[in-house]
Amino acid sequence: MRTQVSFTAAGVRCAGYLYLPTGSGPVPCVVLCHGFSGTMDRLFDYAERFAAEGFASLVFDYRSFGESDGEPRQVPDIDGQLVDVRAAVAFARAHERIDPGKVLLWGNSLGGAHVITVAASDPRIAAVVAQIPFNGFPKKVEGRSTSETLRLLGAIVWDAIRGKVGLRPSYIPMVGRPGELAVTATPEADQHIQTLTGGGKTLWRNSVAPRGLLQMMRYRPAEAAARLTCPLLVCVAAEDRETPLENSRVLADRAPQGELRVYPGSHFTFYTDLSFRDRVVTDQVDFYRRTFVTR
Repeated sequence: MRTQVSFTAAGVRCAGYLYLPTGSGPVPCVVLCHGFSGTMDRLFDYAERFAAEGFASLVFDYRSFGESDGEPRQVPDIDGQLVDVRAAVAFARAHERIDPGKVLLWGNSLGGAHVITVAASDPRIAAVVAQIPFNGFPKKVEGRSTSETLRLLGAIVWDAIRGKVGLRPSYIPMVGRPGELAVTATPEADQHIQTLTGGGKTLWRNSVAPRGLLQMMRYRPAEAAARLTCPLLVCVAAEDRETPLENSRVLADRAPQGELRVYPGSHFTFYTDLSFRDRVVTDQVDFYRRTFVTR
């Protein structure tokens, strides 16, 4: 059963959907958090799979994205998104069908960093899954020249300045072709866009305020991982160029109860390959269930 829900985070309405398994008693709940420019519709399939395994699942859009309120639109703000995640956790704990002692966090890409950060300051979180999580930018972006990097840095700084003085964001594409000004510029750009849109109607927009990248340069989820009191599972792709294996591995190594699962494929394999996703979700469900046995 899926129900449209909303909750307030720092005075802003965040929209979401709550998936509930059959039955009447309180159940564990997985709160799912999307990535940098993502929207919750990319996580519906994950939520359905968790619900089929007996977990409640809550998906939502961060402020200024998708169905949530917030202006200006398409502006990733790390501090604000962390507030949104905490508000989603509070909403889940207050729901009559959810066991407040069994709230679990699940995050993808930048959302993977967020769930680690939030759990590090909330000892009531039962367990965390960070899927292809952000933990710093690659030292060298394959296929991007020095001049293209400088051009992107210029766009980031210009947009950040506009934000400081209250001007409209200077948007750039999230995904573009090599040589284009975009957050991610790859030869597979068209394929990546198809992946992110699902090939049809979607909440996702190929437009983002790049000022959020400046915040990400200072974001250190590994420091939070070292403070976790709950188990952490990090799921990564061996050929990931967006959130490289060597960066993500640090999160599992730093966590006192960290586990690492490495899968064949790239960053986008987690979005495109349904049989691959079956395997990953099976591992994640097993991890969550083991958590309840050991707590």
